[in-house]
Amino acid sequence: QLVESGGGLVQTGDSLTLSCAASARTFEGYNMAWFRQAPGNEREFVATISWNGRTTEYADSVKGRFAITRDNAKLMMWLQMNSLKPEDSAVYYCAGTRQYGTTSSVGDYEYWGQGTQVTVSS
Repeated sequence: QLVESGGGLVQTGDSLTLSCAASARTFEGYNMAWFRQAPGNEREFVATISWNGRTTEYADSVKGRFAITRDNAKLMMWLQMNSLKPEDSAVYYCAGTRQYGTTSSVGDYEYWGQGTQVTVSS
């Protein structure tokens, strides 16, 4: 079970941190990721982190602005988002997969949260 929180309405240039709370069953040993989906668009990859936190990957659109982290002892994952832009507005989802190696493919993820809305006003 994955539960996102931390979304909200912010202005361009602001920062926001999303949280994902997990159960041990859907976190320990899992590579985790953040995806987002704007109205009318397909769900897209944002960032991923390996099960041990040593490997991270980012979509080009957020590289240098977003940071993904996790704390396995707390069963938590975060997405720190800086310098937010209106095009970052979307529902953000956390997801988990036991697939070996990090992946940016939606279809590779087994567990999904319900999402949290992020809206960036111009």
